[in-house]
Amino acid sequence: MAKSLFEQLGGTYHKENGYFIPDLRLPAEEEQPIGTWGQRHLNYLKQYRKVTYTNLLISGKINAYLADIDRQAQERFERHIEDMKQIQGITEQLKAENALEWVGQLGNIRACAREIVNKEIIFT
Repeated sequence: MAKSLFEQLGGTYHKENGYFIPDLRLPAEEEQPIGTWGQRHLNYLKQYRKVTYTNLLISGKINAYLADIDRQAQERFERHIEDMKQIQGITEQLKAENALEWVGQLGNIRACAREIVNKEIIFT
């Protein structure tokens, strides 16, 4: 019997309930921790960029890609927070003098930085 193209390329089958099922496996990939930013981008890819998600998944590069996105987003988030704190004059002195105002302003800065990172990195 002639081999199928799948078999010629090194593919194998296993028999299950009288049917031959191809043995398909994703390439091995090093597991890396993925944080909040990476999870947000993963959800975005699954919902709005399905082809990109599928290509990354099949190539075995999705974990490394998401870990890189997570790292970039976290660095950018922290940089934006520090820059905005300097621009708005949020200092440790303000924290010591008026902790409630410091918390409020820092919360506002964090929300702004989160929106910027979402727009620049996560949802693109």
